[in-house]
Amino acid sequence: MSDVVGYRVAMQEARSEALRDRVQQLLGPFDGNERALDSGCGAGALAFALAPFVGSAVGIDLSADLVAAGGALAPANCELSVGDATALPFEYGSFDIAGCMRVLHHAHRPELVVSELARVTRPGGRILLVDQIGYVDPVVSAETDRFERARDPSHTRLLPDQDIRGYLDANDLEVLSNEITPEQRNLERYLDLVGLQGEERRRVSGMAPGAVYEVEIGWYVARKRGGLVP
Repeated sequence: MSDVVGYRVAMQEARSEALRDRVQQLLGPFDGNERALDSGCGAGALAFALAPFVGSAVGIDLSADLVAAGGALAPANCELSVGDATALPFEYGSFDIAGCMRVLHHAHRPELVVSELARVTRPGGRILLVDQIGYVDPVVSAETDRFERARDPSHTRLLPDQDIRGYLDANDLEVLSNEITPEQRNLERYLDLVGLQGEERRRVSGMAPGAVYEVEIGWYVARKRGGLVP
């Protein structure tokens, strides 16, 4: 396991209890028989948070290294595999609950991530989207995306609230709840997530908002129209 993957797994484990509580609050009550999907799962953070409450959880991600690291820690009712969030290898209506966490800003076609989540969720099922929120101000948005791409080339752009809501509406998904919460970031720890070192680390540090800064995280719970309302 590389240092970067190990650091991400350690951070995931440190946040696991808080995420599990948040998932229970946002998506509960559960009947214990649901099939759940974590799309773009990384090392399985959302899948692991859902696993105690559902019958089975599935995670899928493009990174074989993260999937392998998470798979070694997965609970018995959870399985991670390699795959593409924009072309999920599942049939229509395969899941009762589907979600993605901090994935949309990495996708070149984030609308496909949402449409695939909608496709594989059964009518009446629930969808969870979690991501850092972008800015309406184009100057601030461009500066933030420039920093994020320098830190991590897989970053595409942060989506403002109205864009995410637009993707949900385009797929006939009814927003049940939405929270936008502040998150404080320690720059040094944030750079550790991608393993930046030396001169490149110093260059990217100079582009950051500060040694400690605040971002906004959006939590969206939606229901796929049709079927029985839970």
